[in-house]
Amino acid sequence: MNRVALIDYGSGNLRSAEKALVRAADGRAEILVTCAPEDILSADRIVLPGVGAFAACMRAFQARPGLEDALNEAVRHKERPFLGICVGMQLVAGRGLEFGETRGLGWIPGDVKPITPDTSQAKVPHMGWNSLIAAQGPPLVAQIGDAPMYFTHSFAFFPDNPAHIAAYVDHGGLFPAAVARDNVAGVQFHPEKSQSAGLALLARFLEWRP
Repeated sequence: MNRVALIDYGSGNLRSAEKALVRAADGRAEILVTCAPEDILSADRIVLPGVGAFAACMRAFQARPGLEDALNEAVRHKERPFLGICVGMQLVAGRGLEFGETRGLGWIPGDVKPITPDTSQAKVPHMGWNSLIAAQGPPLVAQIGDAPMYFTHSFAFFPDNPAHIAAYVDHGGLFPAAVARDNVAGVQFHPEKSQSAGLALLARFLEWRP
């Protein structure tokens, strides 16, 4: 049975994510809420949630002893499938530009920057339901189609390489809503709050073979 490490670093919609993963797994995977390096290194898949400001989440992340090293080993070297959710997705960037400049994990080069809609009707924060526009990337993102997903954020991750953008969303202009590079994927929206379409995405992640 697959073991999925859901990373608990004190920042994220953790219980909702756990419940959604358990439901999506339907008994086919063990969902372990943890920040213990040994659990991460032995996991088959890893999910990193996150809610709030990039800098605060990165500080909380770095405050867990051995967490960053374990994730780098599991994801970068052992190539375990990884899914980042909301700020958890943003943390894979090279840097965040919220409240100054903060280093990210650097797994997908690029910056986390404020979204700047080109119409006053598109409010910031971007909050609520919005459909995706598929770009490219693994089936777990490409198969979403036009089902609406739930967003709540003011910043977005803009990869340096457009090939790492798996989907866009239109909110007064296009910006990335999902990213993917090798075994690393991330979504700006909250699949755990996105009803059946979000659960379907999580189920595909649990079967993903990058």
